[in-house]
Amino acid sequence: MTEDMSAKGESSSTSVEVNTALLKSIKGGLKIAEIVVVFVAFLCYAVASRPPYIAASLLELLITTGLLLLYLFKLNKTITLFFWPLIDVLNSFFASVFMFILSVVALSTDSLTATVVGAIVGFICAILWGVDGFLLFRKITFNQRRT
Repeated sequence: MTEDMSAKGESSSTSVEVNTALLKSIKGGLKIAEIVVVFVAFLCYAVASRPPYIAASLLELLITTGLLLLYLFKLNKTITLFFWPLIDVLNSFFASVFMFILSVVALSTDSLTATVVGAIVGFICAILWGVDGFLLFRKITFNQRRT
């Protein structure tokens, strides 16, 4: 009887595939590094009690985590309404510029140690997002033959 129930359970439920190869790839490694580094920046800004910096870094943390989960659970194959690689490239470039500007403003307006460390970590975030955006952009083909 348990075999019948397990067979019925498998056929009636939808399973979610997990892309474990993503975690071992450069793309996955960059996403994880971005999440870790922006989380450190978020913590630094939280210690310094700077709400605008906290909100900005938390927003980027949530967006990057969402994109990682999207690719990890292969939801980009299910939700085909958007061209996810292009959204990821745009997010990477905008996040890089945004975090760079945020870090420059944080360094120029505040002298608390936690804010300075958060700004330095923010520069590292900007570099990671820039590299990620560049590597993703190189892989996108716009009506060209793939090589």
